Amino acid sequence: MKPIEFLEAKKQHLARLANERGAAGEVLAIDGMANWVPRPRGKGLKILLAALRAEGISIKPSSFDAISLPSSGVLDFENPEAISELLPSMVFVEVKTANQTRVREDFSGFFFALTESEISAAEALGSRHRVALYNKNSGAMLLTSVPEILAKAKSTNWQVSVQL
Repeated sequence: MKPIEFLEAKKQHLARLANERGAAGEVLAIDGMANWVPRPRGKGLKILLAALRAEGISIKPSSFDAISLPSSGVLDFENPEAISELLPSMVFVEVKTANQTRVREDFSGFFFALTESEISAAEALGSRHRVALYNKNSGAMLLTSVPEILAKAKSTNWQVSVQL
């Protein structure tokens, strides 16, 4: 392999792994779903998490990317009463994106990581937590769950991430 080819391959690899590209994929996936809204920020997120805690559910803010709302797809996250009313029907969605050509129609070849907070949220929320696998190349999406993913996984490698 020529040095320029090596550098180009590394550049493509780094671009694929960059968080901003993953975030762009999340936006595409969320925008494609009529009743999904992005995770609220600031005060709205605090009110939502407090409403969950009142139900005995404690999750981290980073454990989901979107919320599937009942048909309307509109909610004022700074209105505690509105949140409490819709909370039982909200589904919290973690979006995982891929743009590799190896990902097939059935999503085999899809490689991603689940964080501890995502797994904990899935356990705490049960059927109210979904994982959306989104293929940015084809626009295909598969809604699944953490237990379904783990049951279907060809391999799992657990790791510990450390920040010093």
